[in-house]
Amino acid sequence: MSRVAELPGAAHLVLADGVVHLDPASAVLEAMLEGWVCQQRTRFLSEEGTIQPRVSLVRRMVAFSNDYPWNWMPADGEAFIAHLRSPNRKKPIVMSTGRGYETNLALFMGFITDRRYGWAAECQQRFGQVPQQIFTEDNRVTHVLEHEGQPGRRPLTYDEVQALFDAVDGRVENVRARGRKGALTALRDAALLKTVYAFGLRRNETRMLDLPDRRRQPKIPQYGEYGGLFVRYGKASKGSPPKRRTVLTVHEMDWIVEVLDHWVSEVRPAFSPGRLAALFVTERASRMSLRGLNTAFEHARKAAGLPEELDLHALRHSYVTHLVEFGYPEKFVSLQVGHEYASTTAIYTGVSDEFRTRLVLNALRSRHSDLWEN
Repeated sequence: MSRVAELPGAAHLVLADGVVHLDPASAVLEAMLEGWVCQQRTRFLSEEGTIQPRVSLVRRMVAFSNDYPWNWMPADGEAFIAHLRSPNRKKPIVMSTGRGYETNLALFMGFITDRRYGWAAECQQRFGQVPQQIFTEDNRVTHVLEHEGQPGRRPLTYDEVQALFDAVDGRVENVRARGRKGALTALRDAALLKTVYAFGLRRNETRMLDLPDRRRQPKIPQYGEYGGLFVRYGKASKGSPPKRRTVLTVHEMDWIVEVLDHWVSEVRPAFSPGRLAALFVTERASRMSLRGLNTAFEHARKAAGLPEELDLHALRHSYVTHLVEFGYPEKFVSLQVGHEYASTTAIYTGVSDEFRTRLVLNALRSRHSDLWEN
């Protein structure tokens, strides 16, 4: 077999020469996955957020088909997706998830069928079978809509936001009244959820905030250290490092200044975080996990009696919507939430009927002022 290109992840760079495996098929599969991981790392893709989920998906496909990738056919891929979206499953995948799975499996098959990496020739030599692409334009989910988010995921109304915050504040008072442990945790969760909403943050952006990320606004000195937050772990584009931005404190939500000041100066020290720089910490003096953020919202949502379809990310949708209703320019809103394109911000926006009615009335008054004078 002629040597292929010296590309990261190539078969001859991963498979050891002259080694006889007790289970050749399993050994080649593991080597394939190792090579694919190596190839993706050279593209600076996220290990935890991109590479490992893709590898896990391939393993799920192997377990489902009870066969190896070089034996897969398009029908195997179709059966796998049909199984995952079956209504008999406890939680069938949605269309966007299915498309993502098909894309990732197609990327893996593209890797092992690319002659430059040598995996096709290796499979031909060892197993007498050449891998083939299992997902093409003919059997993949068609992308027909600009936005395919779940209908249940929507911005919270002002009343719902207030109910959510009343619930977390009420939990604090309830715990204190009963003399039980957990008052500090309840105070933390209240500050956490209010911060997510007041700055329109994503989960990981919130989790990775540190104390030095507090920012002053020289022209608004009354906000002190809470004139804004410097987000260092914004959502990254593929292969790029996390994006950074400063989210300014807006006038309509400047109540967050008092909330954060109370959390940092009085409550957080009681967790004994030591030198830990994380803004939000756990009872074990460690940085909060993504699951911990979700749990804080879920408890508050349940206490407030809000629909189960709403999740923590709904607070970010609410922030975008409410900034638009406050009258902030579209460009400002996009910069605040870290959207590169205004169309993305538009997807997040769900203005109320009252707001739209007000716009229509203002337009009528402007055009027909003589009728409104009476």
